Amino acid sequence: MHLFLVTGLSIFTIWVILQINSFNTSTKGEDLYLFIVPLSALLGYFGSQFVFNKKTSKINLSERLEDKLKKYQSALHLKYALIEIPAFLGLFVYFNTGNALPVVITICLLAYLFVQKPNKENIVKSLPLTSEEKTLIQNL
Repeated sequence: MHLFLVTGLSIFTIWVILQINSFNTSTKGEDLYLFIVPLSALLGYFGSQFVFNKKTSKINLSERLEDKLKKYQSALHLKYALIEIPAFLGLFVYFNTGNALPVVITICLLAYLFVQKPNKENIVKSLPLTSEEKTLIQNL
């Protein structure tokens, strides 16, 4: 799913950039969107980390591994959504204004989303696992 989200956002970003084919760098403050996009990006970035940490901290060591992994996956999906929403907002604003700031913010959010790829080490680090569960996940 992570690959699908990154690929979809990347293709859409390239398509929007090719449609506009120019940009301006005016920051006179006439456009309210130029304040909303950076603010939403900050909220998305920090909010994604906060929500992910909050949801994973509620997972108990005594739960079954399958249940832990389902909750972890749910937390990841919320994290990805909170990163993608401001990225799409940035593309929308860039498409309507041609200002470069929103598309630059979108590219930064896309890069951050890319490095959030789930892997075994992150699962072991983020979840409360028994030693048997850690061994099982690392040997998959």
